[in-house]
Amino acid sequence: MAALRFFKYGSVYISISILMVGLVLGGKWVFIAPLYVFAFIPLMELLFSGTSRNMEKVEEEMAKKDLKYDLIVWSIVPFQLAIMFYFLNRVHDTSLSGYETVGMVIAFGISCAVLGINVGHELGHRNTWYEQLMSKVLLSTSLYLHFFIEHNRGHHKNVSTDEDPASSRYGEILYTFWFRSVINGWFSAWHLESERLKRKGQSFWSVHNEMLMFQVYQIGMLAAIALIWDGRVMLLFTTAAVVGFLMLETVNYIEHYGLRRKKIDGAYYEKVLPIHSWNSNHPVGRIMLFELTRHSDHHYMASRKYQVLRHFDRSPQMPTGYPGMMVLSLFPPLWFAVMHKAIAKYKGTEEGVALA
Repeated sequence: MAALRFFKYGSVYISISILMVGLVLGGKWVFIAPLYVFAFIPLMELLFSGTSRNMEKVEEEMAKKDLKYDLIVWSIVPFQLAIMFYFLNRVHDTSLSGYETVGMVIAFGISCAVLGINVGHELGHRNTWYEQLMSKVLLSTSLYLHFFIEHNRGHHKNVSTDEDPASSRYGEILYTFWFRSVINGWFSAWHLESERLKRKGQSFWSVHNEMLMFQVYQIGMLAAIALIWDGRVMLLFTTAAVVGFLMLETVNYIEHYGLRRKKIDGAYYEKVLPIHSWNSNHPVGRIMLFELTRHSDHHYMASRKYQVLRHFDRSPQMPTGYPGMMVLSLFPPLWFAVMHKAIAKYKGTEEGVALA
């Protein structure tokens, strides 16, 4: 059983192989990755709902200590860097047709979201210096290093409140959410870092300011790409990075849509509970995203590693998996029709009445 569980997470290498097929073969193959992520997987998740089973206590303790689970996520760092350098070399080829270039940009954007930001998110919650460094390396491939600060210190504190840029509001469409979350999240990271420096008595204009260093690093990264390849490749890389972080923001949109924590005596918010995040047990998305879809437990206890995240019966459940819900969110009338009905149904349950 343990070997089977480990093997399923190793299937992330299938996703990597599919990404590379499109980049290497070119032609119509460049669209194999988006078709896999946004057509094949949603179809599979309509057919298979997955399981709500949690590990037994002994199983969980063994899984926590099993280094193999860590090795899988650590291995994503060299894979993502290799994909990035191959992408840069590939799009430098001016003989590529327009549609091939577009397909490769989308494919690398998917890689930035699924491998870069998603695994960077997992490692960013770890407490070792080397795993946090790996997180930053991965996030840099999407030019989204500020996520390391805003997500850990801002989002997890303010989740499911109007104070959190990354928690979508009832009736808010995805496209306006993108602007609000991206812009306000970036400014929030500056504010959080400034407050941290004040507490430590350190200068804003110093190497101690991570946000400042992040901007220097990312600008330097873009300059290096322009010098080694050219300005056109730099723009294509930037476009792919935008695709990557907009996919992340789409995930943010679906994870907490319409769910709000109550304010106690108008002064402070109630504790984050499993009812404040949408959950999904649909199997393919769970595996591909390293259990990110068991999001209720992630917010309930952010330090839990991906392999031991739990299902809660009392948390709200998505109608389908993350990839399918992401596609649905692109069409606001359909999204509202499905999700507003789901929210109304959940608020009628014993657990749902506790929502603000």
